[in-house]
Formats: sequence, structure tokens, C-alpha cells
Amino acid sequence: MEKPNMYYNFDILINRVLESLNKTDLEYIRQVLGTIKGNTLVSGVGGSSVVSTYASKILSKKNGIITTNVEPRDINYMNISNYLNILSCSYSGNNYGVEVSFNNSLMHYLLSSNYREDCVNIIYDADKEDSFISLSSTLIPMSILLSYYLDNDISIIEEILTSKLTNYIKLSNIYEIFTGYETSSASKYLESTLTESGIAIAILHDKYDYCHGRSTIARDNNTIRILFNSDTELDNILINELNNIYVLDKKYKDDIINDYYLTYICMLLTKEIASRKNRDLSRVDYLPIVKKLYRFKGEM
Repeated sequence: MEKPNMYYNFDILINRVLESLNKTDLEYIRQVLGTIKGNTLVSGVGGSSVVSTYASKILSKKNGIITTNVEPRDINYMNISNYLNILSCSYSGNNYGVEVSFNNSLMHYLLSSNYREDCVNIIYDADKEDSFISLSSTLIPMSILLSYYLDNDISIIEEILTSKLTNYIKLSNIYEIFTGYETSSASKYLESTLTESGIAIAILHDKYDYCHGRSTIARDNNTIRILFNSDTELDNILINELNNIYVLDKKYKDDIINDYYLTYICMLLTKEIASRKNRDLSRVDYLPIVKKLYRFKGEM
């Protein structure tokens, strides 16, 4: 049986998200997430690092707590004595990153589609996705988190999932991405997808950091700039002064909602880039080392 391609996974993406929201016990998830108090680490890898980035912001704003988004490996090297909890985000719930994240005495929470014995489970309903690049396994948990932020009102999610790309982007082998905290989930998805699929080199710029020398990269390279526009004076200067710039405009005043919206728009954008380059985000040709590294379970 032929494996599903990118077009199939995009065609059913919205239905997968909405079915998950309808089948998942959102009230139970709201209650459990609401119990997370005190300084909290949030962790995830791959597509789940987009989820953990988003979860960190939602818990900080909704629960009024200090959160830090980290890679699982970093937990081995940082001082975690000032933290009470860790929320690990993992679609499968059984990757090695979860094991590393839970190798400590903190209170352990897991946001996943599968159950574990050794933690507080925050389980959502989701069909297994057969794709190299995470689509529904990224957008479903983000939707679950946004529903928590919105007290289980999913009407904005339904509205966002009707969004379309409105601008044409030029193709390039190098994309410079201009972002900041308010669009960190969307830019994380964009950077990781371009990189993991190999369809382009992605360079991530903090907008103000770009003011201090990072503009030199475009002197000797033909790059396309992708800017998340928050409509600030700095944004306006960058838009007016830079060439070959593709602007992703803010649609919602609430940055939490807007970051979700832009993540979905970036999914559509990567589909567009991949399609025009005759590449498939779901069936990526990768180096043999990918499987060896993916199964790594040693000392980090």
C-alpha cells in the first residue's frame, strides 16, 4: 500500500485537528493544566519543540507562573533546583527525550496522545500520522493548549483553520527568518521544517539582534527574508529597507492566538515552497545517519 504523501496529510489536517478537539476531554485537560503552579520547565524535540515553545508561553500567561522552554539535553547541564515541575511534550510519549526530561525529582507532566505510568498524563485523542514532517502531531497539541487558554472555546481555532496564504513567495535556497518571542512558535516550526526537510537553509534572526551585524549574511548570498510583522517601528524599518522580503502580518491582537495562527500559515507556506520545488514534506529523502541518531538512547 502506497504511503500517504504531503498533499494527503494536508488535505485531512483540519479534520484531524477538529476531530481531536471533539474527541478529547478538554475539560479534564483544562483542570490538569490549571494545577501546574510554580516555576516550570517545558520540553520537547522535533515537531514537539514547537509545541513546547507554545506551551511555555500559555502556561506563563494563563497560570501566571515562570516557565522556561528547554531541550531535553539541556536539563542535564542547567541548574533545575529552582523549578518545581517539568511538562514534557511528545506526540508518542515514549521517545528518549521524555526519559531524559523525567530523570529528576521534579513533578512530571506529559502532554501526549499516549499514556505513561510515571507522570501526570495530559492525554489528547489523535490518529497516528505517517509523515516525516510533523503536521497534525504539531497542530493538534497546540490546538489543545489554545483551547485551554480560551477556556475550551474552540471557535477561534475553527476560524483560523479556514485561513489561506495571500502572498506569493519567491523560491530560494536560503531563507532568513525575522522573529521574536511573540512569534516564536511559528518561527520554530518554519525553521525546523525547512531544515529537517532539506528544502532550504533557514537562518533565524531575532529582530533586534539583526541590528548588530547579522545583515552581513546577505552581502554574499542571495537570500529571501521572511518577516513576522508585529507592526513596530523596527518592523517598518526592516520592511522598508530590506530587499526580497516576504511579510507575514499579524492578524489577532492577542499574541498567543496570533502565534497559533502564524504557525498554521507557516505550515501552508512550507507546503507551497515544497510543492514548487517538487519535494514532499511527508516523504523526505534523508541520510542513513537519520535513523541511527533518531534511535539514540545514550549519554548526552
